[in-house]
Amino acid sequence: MESTPSDETAAWCALLRAPGVGCQTLNPLFATHGEVRQLVQQPPAELPPVLRDYLRAPDWSGVEQDMRWLEQPRNTMLVITDPAYPALLRQLTNPPTVLFLHGDPDLLSLPQLAVVGSRSPTTGGRRNAHEFAAHLAAAGLVISSGLATGIDAAAHQGALAADGLTLAVTGTGLDRVYPAKNRALAHDIALHGLLVSEFPTGTPPLAANFPRRNRILAGLALGALVIEAALQSGSLITARLAGEAGREVFALPGSIHNPLARGCHALIRDGAALVESADQVLQELAPLIPHSGMAPRDAQANPSVPPATVEPQHVELLEAMGYDPVTTDDLVERTGFPAAEVSSILLLLELQGHVSSSAGGLFTRLGNDP
Repeated sequence: MESTPSDETAAWCALLRAPGVGCQTLNPLFATHGEVRQLVQQPPAELPPVLRDYLRAPDWSGVEQDMRWLEQPRNTMLVITDPAYPALLRQLTNPPTVLFLHGDPDLLSLPQLAVVGSRSPTTGGRRNAHEFAAHLAAAGLVISSGLATGIDAAAHQGALAADGLTLAVTGTGLDRVYPAKNRALAHDIALHGLLVSEFPTGTPPLAANFPRRNRILAGLALGALVIEAALQSGSLITARLAGEAGREVFALPGSIHNPLARGCHALIRDGAALVESADQVLQELAPLIPHSGMAPRDAQANPSVPPATVEPQHVELLEAMGYDPVTTDDLVERTGFPAAEVSSILLLLELQGHVSSSAGGLFTRLGNDP
């Protein structure tokens, strides 16, 4: 590649690769200087020393890698000075200087809800994420999340299953997928939605990247919905950033015995809206989207399996379960049924989607009783 950039795009890529220089340093420069290409070719004296030193020998090999990526279909780059840059994201105190995009960039201008939570959710938590995302996507919201395992993946999958739109913000360059097990999901999102990153190509999944990713999730969305999160969960960072940015924050409550409910309960104590159905989220967000046409749809608020013939013993066992995890022995004691009968009923209820099983021989009632 040439020793100086041939166009503005290459100049932006060169600036992004300056080590130790972030958007807090770069963004103010564009208000006081002209073309970025000129800024790179003739660095003014008032630039921070670390940036001036870097611009004496920019990372042209990295820039060339970015440019090759941008030549591929459905790959684009959006800079903060572009009128198409998302207005909500621009409101952050430290909006990303550049967004790399793979997929349909029009999703950035549509109303979004960030759905986040534990990487190791319960079966019920994963199901809630999928069903809430499906219903909200069908109502017209873009479901955004971070492509992580667990709640993130379930939310993306729920939106796709409803033929809705979903957007993933990643903590790596878009030439990489992290975690690798979500490669097929990332492909589906790019095909039917959008992948977003502020990191140039080749950026690995460094721990420091994910809080930065979370601020983009919070900044792009009208609100954040947290589904299962421990007290130290990174999802709470997204919720905090959303609240600080003036966005709506929603949390699903759970059992007091579930460690993954404690983060949600803490959010609720701090003022997050407690929600028990997707329609409650829609009711809160609809006023923020004039002429959106979004409205609650009761028939889809809590999707469930078709009605089936219900045996009295099944009803009795469900009532004996309550809503906290229980063992087979607990249910034998509470119902007086033989252990073999309890096991048989639990298996049938699990196949019907009314009960979930988890490690340690625990069973949980999912709340969609027949």
